[in-house]
Amino acid sequence: MILVIDVGNTNMTLGVYEGKELKATFRMMTKTPRTSDEYGIMITQLLKSRNIKTEDLEGSIVASVVPDVMHSLMGGLVRYTGTRPLKVGPGTRTGIRIITEDPRAIGADRIVDAVAAYEKYGGPVLVLDFGTATTYDLITQAGEFAAGITAPGMRISSEALWSQAAKLPKIEIRKPKSILAQETISSMQAGLVYGQIGQTEYIISQVRKESGIRDLKVVATGGLGRLIADETKAIDIYDSYLTLDGLRLIYEKNRK
Repeated sequence: MILVIDVGNTNMTLGVYEGKELKATFRMMTKTPRTSDEYGIMITQLLKSRNIKTEDLEGSIVASVVPDVMHSLMGGLVRYTGTRPLKVGPGTRTGIRIITEDPRAIGADRIVDAVAAYEKYGGPVLVLDFGTATTYDLITQAGEFAAGITAPGMRISSEALWSQAAKLPKIEIRKPKSILAQETISSMQAGLVYGQIGQTEYIISQVRKESGIRDLKVVATGGLGRLIADETKAIDIYDSYLTLDGLRLIYEKNRK
């Protein structure tokens, strides 16, 4: 079995694979400061809750966009799981060739998503990740990471509304009954959700137009991705475990 960890800006998602089968998933908050011992104990306790023993882990892999947590997290994994984690970064075998102007600036999470989407669904493919930021990454038929678009995620937009406008409240992000809102909360929900749908459809259309790729598959993932994928025909596939699958695939490519 292997332990895979995706460290995002808001949450840390963990998965345990036995072969290609995802046996268990867990989530932890990223923003809470923790020592290596705290990480190690929490992870071992989470594994224990699913009857997974650390001695059954043959390895681990981590992709992170939050550098500040890495020293403690990696130390905790070494000390408490007995594995030496592979960190996704420059020099890691991925099977994806990055042809953007600054390949080192591409986040590890985006590379992992690209690997999974290309391996699972083939290219050309546009990968959407609805996380803290909403990202759109174009992978060519030849497996080249050709372009990426980054926009504020719905949670960031929501927080900007209630933190910068004194009379606007915190809200749950969900689709309202109608876009024709008649009170504050549903009006905010309408703006966030329908605004994201509109942005998604326009960006996908523009990527097709400027790239000249007509047979482009569109694959979405991320916490709020299901909400948007259910509301538009522009997204072909929603894959909630795309990032974890990408980590497993990269681990296998680097196993030797």
